Amino acid sequence: MKSKPKPLKPGDTIGIIAPGGPSTRDELERGVQVLQNMGFHVTLGESVFHKRGYLAGEDHIRLKDIHQMFQNKGVQGIICMRGGDGSGRLLDRIDYDVIAKNPKVFVGYSDITALHIAFLQEAKLVTFHGPMVTSDMITEGFNEYTREAFLKAISWEKPLGKLKNPEEDTMKTIVEGRAYGEIVGGNLALVTSTMGTPFELDTRGKLLFLEDIHEGVYRIDRMLNQLRLAGKLQEAAGIILGEFLDYEPENPEDSLTLEEVISDLVVPLNKPAIMGWKCGHGNYKLTIPLGVKGELNATDRQISIVETATQ
Repeated sequence: MKSKPKPLKPGDTIGIIAPGGPSTRDELERGVQVLQNMGFHVTLGESVFHKRGYLAGEDHIRLKDIHQMFQNKGVQGIICMRGGDGSGRLLDRIDYDVIAKNPKVFVGYSDITALHIAFLQEAKLVTFHGPMVTSDMITEGFNEYTREAFLKAISWEKPLGKLKNPEEDTMKTIVEGRAYGEIVGGNLALVTSTMGTPFELDTRGKLLFLEDIHEGVYRIDRMLNQLRLAGKLQEAAGIILGEFLDYEPENPEDSLTLEEVISDLVVPLNKPAIMGWKCGHGNYKLTIPLGVKGELNATDRQISIVETATQ
């Protein structure tokens, strides 16, 4: 049985943790102010003040923050400070009973994909693929579209219904058809990193969502092919490709296009598939509940959430 968090409301306390990479004190303070301006109280984990190379401190500090924030009865929701690297290091050390017994709104993306997968599969917790404190909330990417999508997702007590791109951004049909299932996935590189581990993403009968940034076409090719060889693309009911950014090769004449890779690896599966959903690293960002049922209408380029994410 799924574990769903309570919806957040103004006056609730949000805990900020850094399971992955670090940020500066100035960035953190500005992000805290944004959350406070939205009506939330904020409490900070120890990890947000640490830096060890590309990590927000030692593994045990980041791990302790996860446990303490979920156990803290005075905290109603948890938002990750940023992504970066390092969340995957914690997967085999997390006490998933703590997560399951204390369901809370948990928000992040990119490197946080590792935690989304583990929380859903090990603790049955519905989580939210959405904006983070220093990588989004203090940038131009936290525009009205992104902000409203975020607040609706974490506070709505009904199914979110159709999740639409901004009017000027249309999605592209890859393979026509309809598919229905739980939405799972996130960052392509992080999903791929779970292959062969106890936390390998289960895509059977699911709507598989993938996005990424700073990965060349040949790397996207390699990762999609790994998922194909592992049966993950074939087992999915449908495939939703979000934004893929900053992938353009320096020498286009020596590369395939992203569209050619998708044509080679996704189209032959004959699964309903769509591309261009505004979720991921772009300036316009939907907040998506992971682990709840959705409907993909690839023919009409529509995606709907048909199950409540909170309770």
